[in-house]
Amino acid sequence: MFADPIFLLSLAVLFLLLGLWIYLVLQDTLTDQTQQLIYFSGLSASLIGIYRIFINAGDLGSVLLIGSVICLVIYFIGIISKNALLKTTGRSWFIPVFLIFVLRTFAYEPYQIPSGSMIPGLKVGDFILVNKHSYGLKINRVGNAFALSKDPDYGDVVVFIPPHVNVPYIKRLIGKPGDTIGYLNKKIYINGQPIDQELISTSPEETLLKETFNNSERIIRIVGGSASYPEEFEVPKNHYFVMGDNRDHSSDSRYWGFVPEKNLVGKAFLIWFSFNSENFSMKFNRIGDSIK
Repeated sequence: MFADPIFLLSLAVLFLLLGLWIYLVLQDTLTDQTQQLIYFSGLSASLIGIYRIFINAGDLGSVLLIGSVICLVIYFIGIISKNALLKTTGRSWFIPVFLIFVLRTFAYEPYQIPSGSMIPGLKVGDFILVNKHSYGLKINRVGNAFALSKDPDYGDVVVFIPPHVNVPYIKRLIGKPGDTIGYLNKKIYINGQPIDQELISTSPEETLLKETFNNSERIIRIVGGSASYPEEFEVPKNHYFVMGDNRDHSSDSRYWGFVPEKNLVGKAFLIWFSFNSENFSMKFNRIGDSIK
């Protein structure tokens, strides 16, 4: 996110506009026309910055924290300068920005689906909500929970930071610590027991199957024939094994290893927005769908 030149440019524009606004307020030379121009320019730069955050799967919490600090700085400048407008503005903006920061850090956080690894359940362009206290309360994305720690369940759709890149991934949890995970002929085995599969549909392009395990159901997608090399994985302590529902087009634990428990961000539970980038249209029929 902070390596994105467009995001950095939008951030720089916001700081310049903020500095100009504070200066004009202190000099008592801020006109209504100038204020409207600054607000409009700031709103445009903010929307561009937020868009780049979602595109780069960035951490919105860092921006909200910076925003909270800026609001406090404006408030204290108003106290020192005895300027009522600065005090009122800083105080009125700090409360909602800080509350959003707290909610995003400890409760819920939005994410965008960037790839097709979770097709058919989640598609490119879906925006999802993640319950961040599902597995305990954390200050940062990566780290141990300091309260209300809870183990994830088999079949949970989890957001996490994989061990090989510092970018959020979303996959389905297949194996827990101590499990032996087998994968043979497109079928998963957990401690020697196969996950039940039921054929939904098949075509030359794909086969859709309903998997049932641990009282949970999901639809998975496979491509091509059923033959595959046998694979077996021993899940170590404090780690988890994850796979994408689009089994033949997913970079997951089969290729880069296990997910440390401290890297779990939360459980995905809702599609709150969906956008088709190919024809620039919203997919209203997916908005509000729960994630299973």
